[in-house]
Amino acid sequence: MHTLSLAIPAFWQRAAMLVAGLVLAACGKQPEPAPAPAPATEAAAPAPAPAQVYVVGTDAAYAPFESQDEKGEIVGFDIDVVRAIAEKAGFEVKFVNTPWEGIFNTLQQGDRDFLVSAITITDERKQTMDFSDPYFDARQLIAVRQDSTVSKFEDLKTLRVGVQTGTTGDEVVTKLQGKNSTLIKRFESTPLALQELQAGGVDAVVADNGVVENYVANNANAQFKTVSDDSFEAEQYGLAVRKGNTELLEKLNQGLAAIKSDGTYDQIYAKWFGAKPAAEAPAAQAPAAEASN
Repeated sequence: MHTLSLAIPAFWQRAAMLVAGLVLAACGKQPEPAPAPAPATEAAAPAPAPAQVYVVGTDAAYAPFESQDEKGEIVGFDIDVVRAIAEKAGFEVKFVNTPWEGIFNTLQQGDRDFLVSAITITDERKQTMDFSDPYFDARQLIAVRQDSTVSKFEDLKTLRVGVQTGTTGDEVVTKLQGKNSTLIKRFESTPLALQELQAGGVDAVVADNGVVENYVANNANAQFKTVSDDSFEAEQYGLAVRKGNTELLEKLNQGLAAIKSDGTYDQIYAKWFGAKPAAEAPAAQAPAAEASN
């Protein structure tokens, strides 16, 4: 009688062992470590706040205080002073050429933040605007041709006199000759008045000393001479801001004091006038002119 063999074929034995091995390997496999987190980057420092930019009105027809060079850029003593003040006080400036006759309106209307244009500080102006501390001492000066016999201001009473409209020169000559005088010839700028003097259209020009002296020195062919007069009151220039703008006024005065104390102001003065400024005069009572350079 044959008996049933219980032996498992070798093929199946090997298959069972292989499966068991795979199961054991899978059970013993260690999980792969998670990728290391990227190193934390330092937070970038916040960018500095942009500097305040102030729009500055100036009538660029009043050399050496403000004029335009051959490239059309506004240059001059006033311009350098304001740039130096801005650097010290931590703000920036943008100069806009602004006709003198409307310059104060641009300030009142807010189109300009402050003005620099050889502006004389007067009591009348203080009623509608505020001024920085004075930055320049000035006086009126008479320009005549070399052959003129004019020796004092009173000599101009019956002569044709050129002035820039609305300036202190205009004011003092009007007081001398009378407001209805037909001998006063008014021009948009002092250089235009001086050109008329050279052409023989007027007998004299009255304007701020810095402007007259600069023109005479740079126009030798005009053959002018200058005449000073003790009757002319001392004047001081200031930077004009809107009434009540104390924040800006403090910045301007801070910067002005800084450039005066460290010698920067003297360097700028020497650049444009060839010498250091004379000792500062005490604050003077300037004439209450309607307008002035």
